[in-house]
Amino acid sequence: MASHDTEQDWNDWLAENASRFLLFARQQTRCGHDAEDVLQDSLVEAWKRAGGRPDNALVFATIHRRAIDLARKTDRRTFREQASETPDLFCGPADDAEMTALLEREIQKLPEAQREVLTLKFWGGLTFAEVAVVLAIPQGTAASRYRLAVESLRQTLSICTL
Repeated sequence: MASHDTEQDWNDWLAENASRFLLFARQQTRCGHDAEDVLQDSLVEAWKRAGGRPDNALVFATIHRRAIDLARKTDRRTFREQASETPDLFCGPADDAEMTALLEREIQKLPEAQREVLTLKFWGGLTFAEVAVVLAIPQGTAASRYRLAVESLRQTLSICTL
C-alpha cells in the first residue's frame, strides 16, 4: 500500500509541475530532446536526494546544473569532432501560434541571465529568494534581472504589435 501512495504522490506532483520544469529545461538547453533528457535525469536525482517529494527549487537547481554539464560535454565533443559551423546538435523551438512564437523569439533575444530569472520567476513560480538560490546570485540581482527582462519584453512587444 505504501508503494502505491508513493507512486500516486509522484504522479500528482509531476502532473502539477512538469510543464514549468520542462519550460525551464528548454531555456537551459539547446534543443527539445536535450531538455527532455535533462529534465528526466533531474527529476529522478532530485526525488532521490530529497527522499521523496523534492522542493521545486531543488529541481530547478538540478536542471540548471545538469544543463551546464550537458552543454560542456556537447561543446567538448563538438570541438573534438571538428563539426561544421552548423552542427545538428542545435535545433530550434517548434512552431506554435504566431504570438507564442513571437514571444519565444523575443525571450531568446534576452541576455541569458535575464532569461533564466524570467523563466524561473514567471513560469517556474519561484520567489526571488528561491531564484537566487537556484542561480547562486543575490536576491536583489534576481529581482533586478527580472525587472529588466520584463521591461525589455514590454518595449519590444509593444513595438511589434503596433
